[in-house]
Amino acid sequence: MSISTSYHWLTTGDAFFAAVEKEIRLAKDSIRLEMYIYTTGQPGNAIRDALCDAARRGVTVRILLDSFGSLELPSDYWRSVSAAGGVVRFFNPLRLGRIAFRDHRKLLICDGTSAIISGFNISGQELGDGITRGWRDLGLKLASPLAGDLAGSFDRMFRMADFKHRLLHRIPWRPPFRRCPPGQSCSSLLTSGPGQTGSTIKTTLLHDLHRAHTIRIISAYFLPPRRFRRTLIQASRQGRDVKIITAGKTDVALARYAGRALYHGLLRAGIRIAEYDAQILHTKLIIADHVVYIGSANLDTRSLNINYECLIRIDDRRLADEAHQIFNDHLAYCQTIHRSTWPETRTLWEKIMERVSHFILARVDILFARRQLGKLR
Repeated sequence: MSISTSYHWLTTGDAFFAAVEKEIRLAKDSIRLEMYIYTTGQPGNAIRDALCDAARRGVTVRILLDSFGSLELPSDYWRSVSAAGGVVRFFNPLRLGRIAFRDHRKLLICDGTSAIISGFNISGQELGDGITRGWRDLGLKLASPLAGDLAGSFDRMFRMADFKHRLLHRIPWRPPFRRCPPGQSCSSLLTSGPGQTGSTIKTTLLHDLHRAHTIRIISAYFLPPRRFRRTLIQASRQGRDVKIITAGKTDVALARYAGRALYHGLLRAGIRIAEYDAQILHTKLIIADHVVYIGSANLDTRSLNINYECLIRIDDRRLADEAHQIFNDHLAYCQTIHRSTWPETRTLWEKIMERVSHFILARVDILFARRQLGKLR
């Protein structure tokens, strides 16, 4: 059976949670839900109740949550879902020797034909419009063959949830990469995990950034590795149009300080930077000409080298035009960072914090993860 392709942006927390609950209630055969953070209260309780109802009507319900991100859930939170026949697993149960490796993915796949991929966690912090209340985030609802790829990727993560096998992170599984004939749109799933060589996220994204004339990036936690910085700087120096939005308000101050440590070099190359400060920024969006990347991964060292992540790459001019409008909507609530005044806008203490934070997140974090990875081999 062929699946017609459609895309619909979810630009607010209110829209995202309404879409998630609706998709769960419409599901007829299977539901796969994968989340990094899931918290009690609303909207989590309403979504749990919808999952429970689905299991009772005979839908196969599988839920995968990261054991660190969802640490605060009570032990009996999913009792009703389990009693109705649903299966709940926690990814990589907490142990000091492997605590670095987290499932940061955010997915809902229903019946293997429709899916929602996003940066949203299921948390009351994300309720709202991202401007007057709640975090600013972004998701995409899609009906396409890509939903089947997402289902396959979920199933692999679900099987390895206990993280007992030493080399499981290196199992060679990659979803099909679909290159687009000229004038046609297509999409592909890109994944990454700790220790993977040739991550499809890194290699594909770098390839697109190298070629793009127009680059737009929104990254809530912005700490691109050296190769990405060089690519962006080279693009700007060649006269290509590069704009970046990062977080002015954040839930992780260390990440904001670390990202700011890179501003001077980027600004000097002519890259335009702005900080979103209406609410806490949690959006992850990259546009390279008419190619759009959306999903769980930030443009930072942890997302690209340590976490389990997934993005979808969509080569579609109409969707890219809509993504540019979303970028501009974010930009309207930003403060522009100017090269001439940036050195004077921070105190000495803030400049010290930038250097220290960059060292911790760009060097210490990844060295710690590599040490744990070596012990798993």
